[in-house]
Amino acid sequence: MPVPTSLAALEADLARDLRLLNYPPKGWVPETSATDGRPVSDVIVAGGGMLGLTVSFALRRQGIERLRLLDRAEAGREGPWVTYARMRTLRSPNHLTGPAMGLPALTFRAWYEAQHGAEAWAGLGKIPRAMWMDYLVWYRRVLSLPVENGVRLAAIRPAPHGLDCDLIHADGHRETAACRKLVLATGREGQARPRIPAALAPFFGQGVQHTSDDIDFAALHGKDVAVIGLSASAMDNAASALEAGARQVTLLARAPAVPRINKAKGIVYGGFTHGFPTLAPDWRLKLLDYIGSYRVAPPRDSLLRVFRHENAALWLDAPVTEVRREGGRFCLATPKGSLPADHVILGTGFAIDLAAPAELADHAPLIRTHADLLAERAGDAQAEWLAFPALSPSFQFVEREAGSAPYLGDIYCFTYAAAMTHGNVSGDIPAVSEGAERLAQGLAADLFRAGIETHWQAMQAFDDPELFGDELPDGTPWWPPLDDTP
Repeated sequence: MPVPTSLAALEADLARDLRLLNYPPKGWVPETSATDGRPVSDVIVAGGGMLGLTVSFALRRQGIERLRLLDRAEAGREGPWVTYARMRTLRSPNHLTGPAMGLPALTFRAWYEAQHGAEAWAGLGKIPRAMWMDYLVWYRRVLSLPVENGVRLAAIRPAPHGLDCDLIHADGHRETAACRKLVLATGREGQARPRIPAALAPFFGQGVQHTSDDIDFAALHGKDVAVIGLSASAMDNAASALEAGARQVTLLARAPAVPRINKAKGIVYGGFTHGFPTLAPDWRLKLLDYIGSYRVAPPRDSLLRVFRHENAALWLDAPVTEVRREGGRFCLATPKGSLPADHVILGTGFAIDLAAPAELADHAPLIRTHADLLAERAGDAQAEWLAFPALSPSFQFVEREAGSAPYLGDIYCFTYAAAMTHGNVSGDIPAVSEGAERLAQGLAADLFRAGIETHWQAMQAFDDPELFGDELPDGTPWWPPLDDTP
């Protein structure tokens, strides 16, 4: 088959592939209305970034038609890629197929080669970050995924039809949207909060920012900047400050040495992806805690980007133990000495906290977490993993006490918070298609079970005949009788 040499040709190939796969399939979920007459969506997906797009496509492939896909950002700015992500290229290898859902014509590689050719692909290396956003915008367009931008999920309430979702639109308009099921695809920080060292917490927002914040790097020109952490995001933000003309950038790390290995790259294979959710909680904790405690190496390119600057420094074994504000500057005390800084950037990642997003705050105490499964067997160093929700095989929240909050089964967690139950299938690029398919199949099954009486009635009413009575001699008995056949 010839390789498409333009986007138009690639899109024609993709359209043909989808037709051959009978996409979109016929819808099968019975339509219903709320008691006040409002239409009820089969599914609302909150989050229109990579996760939300992929899971929405997966749901449509299951014949789920009445779907709303919402994102608080303006079009083309969903997710971190052109907002707070500051790496030059993606960290994932470019051969990973990501959200393509098994369709070659939907891969980033196909999209890239159609525009630049196979030779350019061979020399590409890692994918430029902003180009990945361009690909996701194309993905959304060619699949006709109906993202409603500028819409924020503010609250969730149980309702007779499933859930009511309070939505706030960018123009201030408020809406109560009815749905059977809600998928939270709100990103790595969706059910999390920035991890803020205790000594710096009193100053957060006052010269201390997290890497996920909107940082004015131009304002750091000529300033002394401290960056806390050794993570990839710490390196990318340190580099951004240096490139903006910071006078000095010093990275402070608790670790006594720089990690060289990213153990998470060693789990990208089918056995781990599909086998991890079947393991006992103890084994799941053991595997993920090992990856986390080994520490993740920052990307080589990110490290080189920082330390090509002579005014970059690294202090290891230097946790911040005390902070003083003197004359508008910070004085950061560490075991390696004190460091003056005009600005502090926290490259400390996120900690899972189900109560952090406003829409879950009232429900978080009712949700089962791994603390309910493992609290007596986990060590202190593993405590952060216990905050992760203990989800169903279909990514649903589960009530902590049976019968206390059955509506939680209508809320699906498709973010990094699912990692302790499902592995890394809803947080990064490598296995997002597998995660989306797992959720979509489970959600379709849940909708079918919930509507079994309706489907039973539809089965009994089904009367599309295969035979019409003229195939055999007159007098042959038929079932149902010919008089009953339309």
